[in-house]
Amino acid sequence: MTEHLLPFEKIKRKILVKKEAKTNEKLGCKPEERTTEEIINYGVVNVNKCQGPTSHQVSDYVQKILNINKSGHSGTLDPHVHGVLPVALGRATRIVQTLLKSGKEYIGIMHLHKDVGETKLKETIKNNFTGKIKQIPPIKSAVRRIKREREIYYFDILEKQDNDVLFVVGCEAGTYIRKLIHDLGQKLKIGAHMQELRRTKAGPFNEDTLFTLQDLTDAYHFYKKESNDKFLRKVIQPTENAIKHLPKIWVFDTTVDTLCHGADLNIPGISKLNDNIAQNDAVAIMTLKDELIALGKATLNSEEIIRKDKGLAVKTDKVFMEPGVYKIV
Repeated sequence: MTEHLLPFEKIKRKILVKKEAKTNEKLGCKPEERTTEEIINYGVVNVNKCQGPTSHQVSDYVQKILNINKSGHSGTLDPHVHGVLPVALGRATRIVQTLLKSGKEYIGIMHLHKDVGETKLKETIKNNFTGKIKQIPPIKSAVRRIKREREIYYFDILEKQDNDVLFVVGCEAGTYIRKLIHDLGQKLKIGAHMQELRRTKAGPFNEDTLFTLQDLTDAYHFYKKESNDKFLRKVIQPTENAIKHLPKIWVFDTTVDTLCHGADLNIPGISKLNDNIAQNDAVAIMTLKDELIALGKATLNSEEIIRKDKGLAVKTDKVFMEPGVYKIV
């Protein structure tokens, strides 16, 4: 069986050093060294969503468990669908917008209304339902029902038993798997419907770091009632884990505070960066301690940033770090 990787998982990025620099240990802190209260208000929980509640309800449950005012989930899962649902906490809430656009993976069971040979099934998928496809959202969807192009990165049959087929799909965000299975049934002229579906990847999050709402409840109880934060710090991940799939640019300590006030990033403020950044790519701007400062859009590619001494490198979009953390007196 082929290895199932989303596009960003295939990319091995190198770090290009423009100018070596050291960071002042008195300013900021490494993400894993934040206090427990800080991670509760600025972290991500990879929730193992169960069947039943909506994604919004799960996000609301997380808020209530942790006694915080704000949270956001990484893309709606049908109430009947279970699996990976990253929920961002407090100040990290806007980070989910990077996850909404990232690739997803699902494993599910489709039921064929009539039996068909596995060879024909695989050929039909390969020829019609991989690569760029056209899809009209289902009637019960929150978007306009117009034909849209989506990319299917892989769609493989794992097992077939009579009319039931176990499959895995890696796809662009916004792909309707239920509709994909319906359209496959139509193409085969036998009919098909999705029987069960589980999301196994959402951007950089997968099943390796899943925790249930009960796990989160227990972890918070241990922290509050027994002053034991070990489990909670395992359940809540640093916000930076939500941008593992994005290319990064690291800046000098002296550059950080101006970025926190919304300034765009110019070339003189850059210490190092990932290779293969293209113009207009979404990028994460980081401190030398690997803290997320802001997200933005690259105005130059990696080679141009390395070669040039001045000019605009990144148009800042969303700022996450609060001003003053790197204020140099």
